[in-house]
Amino acid sequence: MNRQINSKKLKSRVVKIDSEQSWDFFITQANNQGCPVMVHFTAAWCVPSVAMSPLFEELALSYQDVLFLSLDVDDVKGAASKMGITAMPTFLLMKQGAEINKLVGANPNEIKKMIDGFVHQFRSFKISIETQLE
Repeated sequence: MNRQINSKKLKSRVVKIDSEQSWDFFITQANNQGCPVMVHFTAAWCVPSVAMSPLFEELALSYQDVLFLSLDVDDVKGAASKMGITAMPTFLLMKQGAEINKLVGANPNEIKKMIDGFVHQFRSFKISIETQLE
């Protein structure tokens, strides 16, 4: 029975961006919905970047009110260039199209702190506004 559970993979919550059009679409959708975005700028040839993918998947499952995107800089050069990405891995936290925080390098603890701190603030702000509207 354990093998059966382990063999069933959970559907990924990380959206793989494969074109400039998909980048523009998901960023626009997130902006329109007021949804924060966490982006993993990666490259297939970058071992530390590839090694961070399972952590990024785990974070996406934990923080369901954030849109998680993964973008290979060699496949979608324009978006990476527009966001000023010069090293991999780079993790970019965005809100309303603006950079909130950026972390360059494969540092799992710092990535967790970055997203956790932001989500805590975001949720507190959201609750405060909802309370005022009642």
